[in-house]
Amino acid sequence: MAGHSHSANIARRKGAVDEKRGRLFSKMARAIIVAARQGGGNPDANLDLKYAIERARAVSMPKDNIERAIKRGTGELAGGQLEGAMYEAVGPNGTFFLIEILTDKRNRTAPEIRKILERRNAQLGNCAWAFEPKGVVVVAKSAVGEDTLMEIVLDAGAEDMTQSGEYYEITTAPADLEAVRSALTAKEIAMEDASLVRVPTNSVAVDEDTGAKLMELVNELDDHDDVQNVYTNIEFPESLLAKQEG
Repeated sequence: MAGHSHSANIARRKGAVDEKRGRLFSKMARAIIVAARQGGGNPDANLDLKYAIERARAVSMPKDNIERAIKRGTGELAGGQLEGAMYEAVGPNGTFFLIEILTDKRNRTAPEIRKILERRNAQLGNCAWAFEPKGVVVVAKSAVGEDTLMEIVLDAGAEDMTQSGEYYEITTAPADLEAVRSALTAKEIAMEDASLVRVPTNSVAVDEDTGAKLMELVNELDDHDDVQNVYTNIEFPESLLAKQEG
């Protein structure tokens, strides 16, 4: 998988809780609102909502905040008028970015994202073809041994398992994500995240200097209030990933 791994995102989100708690909780709430609006307020019948709630709980979002977000999504409370968009961008050295947006004002968000890209030597362009939907489950290495985890997830239908820093990353076909997640739950193995994402079909390795500049771009996009996720085909050097997770 590309270097800007999903486990790096998890580590970054956890680190951001103390520093940028309000912004992080706002992003989590938006994901819950949209999931509830599209699939209803019952997480047992709405997997997107279930996963959004679990990601919010993983960063200690208060129960009251989660419940309010669900009610906004179902229309029980005002404030759920959000729309989603996926921006495609091309950077230097054949690097690609998919930027997942949830916003209440697209005509404000689009120029702001464009400005970030241009400032970092990237621009909007076609690249969705270079990614495919996958399920990804992230498990801390401290939670379970590698061999035990590998056996459980492969038996449940996982496609692959890799290591990234202090985490295992398990990749599944979208339809098999819930089966893998359920198998881990049955074995009482804690998950840091379980979600549907976009994974690059091929990655582009970069050196440390180029990687540092591109990581600044990814982080600046991540920090935008309306950006939910950034997917990229960049394979960052391990030294940069270690700094990111630290």
